[in-house]
Amino acid sequence: MLDTLSDAFSAGQLWLFETVVQPLVFSAGLGGWGEDAFDATGWLLVGLVQLAVLLAVIGPLERWRPVFAVTDRSAVRTDIFYTVIHRLGLFRLLMFFVLQPFFDGVVGPLHTAGWAGWQLDAIWPGVTDLAWVSFVLYLVVLDFVDYWIHRGQHGLRWWWSLHALHHSQQQMTMWSDNRNHLLDDALRDVLIVLVAQVIGVAPGQFIALVALTQLSESLQHANLRLHFGRVGERLWVSPRFHRLHHSVGRGHEAPKRAGAPAPARPLLGGHNFGVLLPWWDVLFGTADFSSRYDPTGIRDQVEPDASGRLRDYGRGFWAQQWMGLKRLAGQG
Repeated sequence: MLDTLSDAFSAGQLWLFETVVQPLVFSAGLGGWGEDAFDATGWLLVGLVQLAVLLAVIGPLERWRPVFAVTDRSAVRTDIFYTVIHRLGLFRLLMFFVLQPFFDGVVGPLHTAGWAGWQLDAIWPGVTDLAWVSFVLYLVVLDFVDYWIHRGQHGLRWWWSLHALHHSQQQMTMWSDNRNHLLDDALRDVLIVLVAQVIGVAPGQFIALVALTQLSESLQHANLRLHFGRVGERLWVSPRFHRLHHSVGRGHEAPKRAGAPAPARPLLGGHNFGVLLPWWDVLFGTADFSSRYDPTGIRDQVEPDASGRLRDYGRGFWAQQWMGLKRLAGQG
């Protein structure tokens, strides 16, 4: 089945490239970028398919069992903008021009010298070289890495100053997954791509892994009253499980020890860091399977500080990006 899907995707990528992308590339005088444009077409096609699934499947689910009534349409429109620039490959295009020289300088010489990574799918010949087995193996390894990246985003105060933007949405919807600071996204993507290069993930498999991860994350952030049952909740991250991660005070703060004085500012920590698999939260003691749907956001958005002020995380894309940089510099 994976081979059939791969063949169908390749055919669609070729058609989209020859029909739309290639003529645009040549008309812009960028014929020398044809190979890179073909790769970009793959991300574009994945994004179009994901947007179709969002609109045709997850959207109706949100309308069927919403957690809350959406009242701030402007904030959701900003999230839609984030989703479009990420899912249609515009962010990755920017990443390509900014970071490709780095990858060429670091990974290129290693490949030239004959080093091709560890080829994780070759550890059990005859089994792990099956397409679906290697896909699952890569998914588990990259999700384990993603779990610890996520812990870093919440545990390191400088990184939290960027990642806080993602948690500042008080009306989570299926569009909220990509509401991230661009620098935060760049740091995570560099780490994931480096690990993927080291363990030998093939380009086609990497695209499929990213697509599956993004669609699952869109469902997790949906304004949807849904869980997967006692067993299913422990197999795959559900909207309820992830919503607890976004709960005010609960998802991104370490619990205060009994009898300890209140800290001057909340200690970083939280629960439910798993991106796809809740296994890591169970294994490392960060899981919360409470049956509840709490308000989302950050404590300092809803509770005034000592001077009576609430923290502003910005309205609109550019304001949010700028305020994230100010927080990183300790000025916001």
